[in-house]
This record gives sequence, C-alpha cells and structure tokens, in this order.
Amino acid sequence: MSTSTDEAEAEEADIYCASCGTAEVDHIKLKNCDDCDLVRYCSDKCHEDHRPNHEAMCKERVTELRDEILFKQPESSRGDCPICCLPISLDNLKSTLQTCCSKLICNGCVYANMLRERGNNLKHRCPFCRHPMPKTKKENQKNRKKRVAVKDPVALRELGGEHYDKGDCSGAVPYLTEAAAFGDMYAHYLLSVMYGEGKGVEKDDEMASYHLEEAAIGGHHLARYNLAVRERENDRFDRAVKHFVIAANLGDDASIKQLRIGYTEGNVRKEDFALALRAHQAAVDGMKSPQREAAAKAEAAGLLIDDCAA
Repeated sequence: MSTSTDEAEAEEADIYCASCGTAEVDHIKLKNCDDCDLVRYCSDKCHEDHRPNHEAMCKERVTELRDEILFKQPESSRGDCPICCLPISLDNLKSTLQTCCSKLICNGCVYANMLRERGNNLKHRCPFCRHPMPKTKKENQKNRKKRVAVKDPVALRELGGEHYDKGDCSGAVPYLTEAAAFGDMYAHYLLSVMYGEGKGVEKDDEMASYHLEEAAIGGHHLARYNLAVRERENDRFDRAVKHFVIAANLGDDASIKQLRIGYTEGNVRKEDFALALRAHQAAVDGMKSPQREAAAKAEAAGLLIDDCAA
C-alpha cells in the first residue's frame, strides 16, 4: 500500500509545480530542481519561494546522488595499454608516457618494440604513433608544447606537474586546473594536495576534498586509499571499508592490507574480505603478461633502455 502511495506522489511531483501546484501543460513547462531530481517548478520565483521547505530534502538527495557516483567501482585505475590492451600496472616504473602522443605504454610493449627495431635495424620510434623518439630533453619539451597547444589534458597535467616539482606551485595551478576540467584524475589528485596544503593556492579543505573525490571517482587508487583513511579517522568505518574495497579491486596492495587488518579486528565482514581478496588478485593477475615479465627481466639486466622518458 505504501509503495503505491509513494509512486503516486512521485508521479504527482512530476506533473505539478512543487510550490504553487500549477500543472504542466502545453504552454507551461516545468523545470527540475537545479540540484536534485525530486521536484519541479514552473518558474524561478516558485523555486525560490519553495526553497525553505525543500532545502533539507534537497541536500539529502544531493548527498545520495554524490555517493552513488563516489562509490561506483571504476573499471581500472590507469586504463589499458593502447597496444596490448591489458591494464596498466599501478607501479609507475612499469610504463612509459610518450610525449609525442601522450599515450601511456606498458614496458612489455616498449620492450617488444625495441626488440623489433633492433632486429630489423630500424630507427627508434614511438611504439604507438611511430613518431621519431626524442633524443634530448629539449625535443621532449617541444613535443609536450605541441600537445599543450591542442589542449591535451595529459600534456597539460604533465606541464603542471613539472612546475610543481620545480617549486613553482602558482605556475602549476592553471595547467592542472585545465587538465582537471577535462577529467584528468592525476590533475585532480595533485590539486587536492595543493589545496590541502595551501601550495600555490589559498588553503581550502572543501576544494581539497572535492578534487580528492574526483580523483578517486576517476580511478586514482591513492586518492581512494586516502579517502578511506580519512573516513576511518572520522569513525565512519562503513564508508572507509567501501573505499578500501574499491581500491583493492583496482589492485592496490595497501588497501588489501588494511582490509586484512580490519577483518582481524572485526571491522570487516568475512564475505566482504573474501570478495576483495579475489578481486584484488584478479586485478593484479590482469596486469601481468609474458611480454611484461620479459621486459622486467631485461630491465633488471640493464637491457631495457628508454630514450624518451617523459
């Protein structure tokens, strides 16, 4: 009975202005609330007049909608190698960013390309776009500037990162902000650090949290881990566990360790821990291949040389 009543109320909210009760007809079009999807209004005045009655419910719904996005499991953390189509390792040392095309290539494909070129006496080119590899840092920077000029978010983020690493935080902000606007999770993560510490920008905890969440939504495993730690420190263990599980499912070792500790302390259910263990192992195995293992052996022997390190 209550379900039928709720459905009837929902249908009524769709066809009547929540403030004055005007019905939607051909010449009157109702607009949804700007922040939530619960009510509709016939005019801006009705929206403003109804705000005191709707504000609490609206904020609650906005929080629910945000959590739906925040706790959705990303497909991967760093995407797939565009050549072998396997997930890129979380270890930054096991992949290379090409400045000519802004593609992140796994070391396995870099190594395979190197063997092909050496075996056929070919010039060293990008494994993906076949652009001649830069031989100097100046050529590297020239490639990046070209990508920045066409608003490539990866190039913008990398240039912002260069400014940040040199201590020029103020100079990093415009590039990182623009890259973040394109959805770059690494730019969001670095901005969360800068807003949290007041580097190059005025310290702003709200902005730091926003960028940290956006980075986590994009698949940044460290951002997700940091969110989990923050929730745990605030005694919101259920939310912390959700974040740790999502990061573990991406292959994050630190998060699976925290879940193991939580399980032994009784804060994580056995079923949740078991599922996370299997998903974590599957993610780690998915990042492996014979080609990548061969590259790792070659690197250990000093045979894997990358002339285009970004």
